[in-house]
Amino acid sequence: MPSDKVTKARSNFSDRNPASRKYYDEARKFLPGGHTRTVLTHAPFPLVFISGAGATLTDADGHLYIDLLGDYTAGLLGHSERRVIDAVTTALNTNVSVGGIHPAEARLGRLMCERFGLDRVRFTNSGTEANLMAITTAMQATGRKRLMVFHGGYHGGILYFATGAAPSNAPYDFIIAPYNDTAKALTMINDNATSLAAIIIEPMLGSGGCVPADANFAQEVFSAARRVGAVVIADEVMTSRHGPRGMFNLLGAQADITTFGKYIGGGFSFGAFGGRADLLDQYDTSPEANRDKVISHAGTFNNNIATMTAGCAVLGEVFTADVAIAHTARGDDFRKSVAAVIARHKLPVSVSGFGSMISLHALAFAPNTSEDVAKRDNNLQELLFFGLLERGVYTAARGMMNLGLAHTDDQLAQALDALDDTLTAISSK
Repeated sequence: MPSDKVTKARSNFSDRNPASRKYYDEARKFLPGGHTRTVLTHAPFPLVFISGAGATLTDADGHLYIDLLGDYTAGLLGHSERRVIDAVTTALNTNVSVGGIHPAEARLGRLMCERFGLDRVRFTNSGTEANLMAITTAMQATGRKRLMVFHGGYHGGILYFATGAAPSNAPYDFIIAPYNDTAKALTMINDNATSLAAIIIEPMLGSGGCVPADANFAQEVFSAARRVGAVVIADEVMTSRHGPRGMFNLLGAQADITTFGKYIGGGFSFGAFGGRADLLDQYDTSPEANRDKVISHAGTFNNNIATMTAGCAVLGEVFTADVAIAHTARGDDFRKSVAAVIARHKLPVSVSGFGSMISLHALAFAPNTSEDVAKRDNNLQELLFFGLLERGVYTAARGMMNLGLAHTDDQLAQALDALDDTLTAISSK
């Protein structure tokens, strides 16, 4: 796609959003790049949002958007879920921050263990922290140091493998296997049989373009890892929203440790890691445990009252297992509708995903690996993003879209119309 079309789209975006531009210019005086979250940035500058309600957002220039990004899966509930807001407000009117135990912590622990089939669980402040602690758990249990990850994987800001290991990653001993390539992954596991502490894997590459794992690939990798004594860490920070117990459960694969984050916090910072009792009980400091060695896990806000209370409302009332099953099916239906819109046009565009997480690709076929995603037409990808924004639909610049509970059928129909109109406009230019 010619670059002059992108230049024009960026210019139109700037003209439509002077207030966001003003906020951005001011923020850059104090924040490097004008933000503290790299994924939100795009040329020429990101939008600044002033308010949200239900499944909509309003920006600084007064434009109303259907929020199809859903804060990269964290915004599953939308912007005004009263059951969560009311529960947290009540809790904070009683207590705000306490250097001790409070009842909501164990309540949320029980809900998570019952919901996701965990023996034990511990809380953190983010998915990044959860993955770091899961790695620590595996290393301590196995006495090994090497970790197997996958091309295109993302496990937090310092565990990033979009094009290999990022230079800013935590200094672990990584080996990087191809995603959805069973034979090569098994060979690498066997070649590192005596040194491999853990594999860490997403059931769908989230940051890597919503590329789902093949069920056989997941099952074979899990089995091979266990045969060599490695711990299987499932990163379900994004994908635990799928089905009653997360996406790996739907793929027929059971991890040793699973990490969580995003939506379970109901809009508050949240992370967790849980799984087999023999692994998690390495953190058991109780006198009854009588352990010689205990892994220390501190964190002032690990059990903060707002998050624990919100999580109880999310799993206990709002996003029950039955709701999750229905929402996953609704997402699959929406992805099929997106594919049907794309099929009416001759542009090299496709859609991938699973359940309520999907991604648009400036690619003639739905990708199966991160290498496929890297072949996208970057100019066309950007035109899709700006075209949808201009028509009142907010997505990720990289094409990611996530259905939330607050989306109405009419809003999803409007989003499909916006996509249809965007594709028509790009084709005609």
